[in-house]
Amino acid sequence: MAMPTFNPIEIHAVSAAQRFGFRSGDRGTHGSRSILLADLRQLLAATAADAAYEDYRRAIMEDNVLGKGTASTRLNSWKKLRELYGLDPRLAVFRCFRELWDVDAVGRPLLAVLCACARDPLLRLSAMVVLGAPVGTVLCPQDFVAAIHAMAPQRFSVLSLKAIGNRTCSSWTQSGHLAGDKVRIRTHPVASPEAVVYALLLGRLTGARGPGLFNSFWTAVVDAPSDSLLALATTAAQRGWIDLRRAGAVVDVSFPRLLTAGEMGALRESD
Repeated sequence: MAMPTFNPIEIHAVSAAQRFGFRSGDRGTHGSRSILLADLRQLLAATAADAAYEDYRRAIMEDNVLGKGTASTRLNSWKKLRELYGLDPRLAVFRCFRELWDVDAVGRPLLAVLCACARDPLLRLSAMVVLGAPVGTVLCPQDFVAAIHAMAPQRFSVLSLKAIGNRTCSSWTQSGHLAGDKVRIRTHPVASPEAVVYALLLGRLTGARGPGLFNSFWTAVVDAPSDSLLALATTAAQRGWIDLRRAGAVVDVSFPRLLTAGEMGALRESD
């Protein structure tokens, strides 16, 4: 069964992407933090599904739902989680993530790394290391250091590269792409229909359409064979998350439940 091909994408090449909540640039959160899955779980468990941007800030800074010891650590947690996930329902990348998260306990690690990839250029760069490694391969932080240095040889200092290697290796372990503590071994994450919906949505928001949605960077992160992706998407359609139409090799996916009319209009303008 063939796996989707993938290429780390430059988000700035898609005119509408930043308004949807994607981030680009030379730097990223993974110079100092991983995807912070445990903190994210705590925050979303403590906030309502329809929480506003200010509600997330208040939960961390005033209510201290993450249990941080000082005001400075609360502030840093707020900044890093905001960088990684947006925490703003006005951004499609976060609003759709939150809606899917609330019904998908199984796929949450995969949902988190997908959202963080949309928001952190460093994590996107590191994806080719883990996705290009066969199952059973041992990976370590130095593998990520070497790959990122090769792709951006003048961008980071030795110390920065070491930090990035440690954080990206940790993030791909939290997502389920790696397993183990001291020795990290390549494995498959747990995919769910909702995680596939989110990957397809991110593909659409960055310009993919039709069959290309199943052969994008985002579906590569889901790390499942093409036939499994289609089966999970079919289940998601049965649950009402997407409209899925198939006619031979032609596949069409739309997202009327997740995207607003304005967002769908912006996509049509950018096509």
